[in-house]
Amino acid sequence: MTTTIAAGAPLSVLSEEENLFRETIREFAETAIAPHVHEMDEAAQIKPEVLAKLFDLGLMGIEIPEQFGGAGGTIFLATLAIEELARVDASTAIYVDVHNTLFNNALLRWGNDEQKGRYCPRLVTDMIGAFALSEPNSGSDAFALETRAVQDGDDWLLTGRKFWITSGAEAGIFIVFANVDPGKGYKGITAFLVERDFAGFAVGKREKKLGIRASSTVELILENCRVPSKNVLGPVGQGYKISIETLNEGRIGIGAQMIGVAQGAIDAATKYIKERKQFGKTIAEFQGVQFQLAQMVTDLAAARLMVYNAARLKDAGLPFTQEAAMAKLFASETANRIASKALDLFGGYGYSREYPAEKFFRDAKIGVIYEGTSNMQLQTIAKLHLK
Repeated sequence: MTTTIAAGAPLSVLSEEENLFRETIREFAETAIAPHVHEMDEAAQIKPEVLAKLFDLGLMGIEIPEQFGGAGGTIFLATLAIEELARVDASTAIYVDVHNTLFNNALLRWGNDEQKGRYCPRLVTDMIGAFALSEPNSGSDAFALETRAVQDGDDWLLTGRKFWITSGAEAGIFIVFANVDPGKGYKGITAFLVERDFAGFAVGKREKKLGIRASSTVELILENCRVPSKNVLGPVGQGYKISIETLNEGRIGIGAQMIGVAQGAIDAATKYIKERKQFGKTIAEFQGVQFQLAQMVTDLAAARLMVYNAARLKDAGLPFTQEAAMAKLFASETANRIASKALDLFGGYGYSREYPAEKFFRDAKIGVIYEGTSNMQLQTIAKLHLK
């Protein structure tokens, strides 16, 4: 197979097919998304036509098999797509990320043939999926969730509240985790496929956020929400396992988002320092500035390799949990440092909303928080290392 070194991916060898895919997504992001980024960020709302284009390009079914209308691709291709989208807009990237690495991944791994046949064709064409685990009193301690499920004939009645649900304002279906037997602790947690129009289900308030503002983050309210038994995802009582294993892949997606944000910040800073003049020359000519940029580029190269490695391991069917945690930890921490330094290189202009640096700075922060905080990643890494 012919390979090539992709621009913007130092030391990362991509196949010819992967490189072409990357270039296609980059062109799409720069032409179809970039013109709307500032407006979407200011309005804290993604444009419906942008979401429609994500479906049209096939980005919402990267790993879904071709028999259901998907691309039949890999997590590595999803990683490239998320990275290139985040390079232009982290908010748009997270719609693709959560839909592919959390919802689609869980459905493909744990869903039965009937569930896949019923939902996959729509997930590829027009229906967004969301992942509902977090609750007001259940964050890093995900298994302290209070949402309950009680069997009622052939249905289940779900009652509780979910917080911080990404893509919730636009999603048509949710994987909701509830406990069917609190006496069993986490062994009572079960996953349910909950459609937006099910009786007893409602989308609550939308959060006003620091970054990824065009991505919706909402509360879900379930009041005796009636869910048919055919919508139980995986075995009853196995929700804890479904959530853990799904989030392991999701962390690769967040790592991809963060290296995209870091690349976007570097691109913006590089362009600016070549144009900005002080003391009779561009600030790019000052060695102090060059050294800062060199460190940023080096750190990003290391983060990218860690994210790509985790994705390659997952695609190869090899253990990847520790590598995914490392990639998510390092990429998110690195993106925060790079975005902060990029803002510094813009000087006073970096603090202005008319320049891109401050948005990359705001968008980077969420990476160390969602889908497992940095401390939770450290705990996972240490636990696996000490086995």
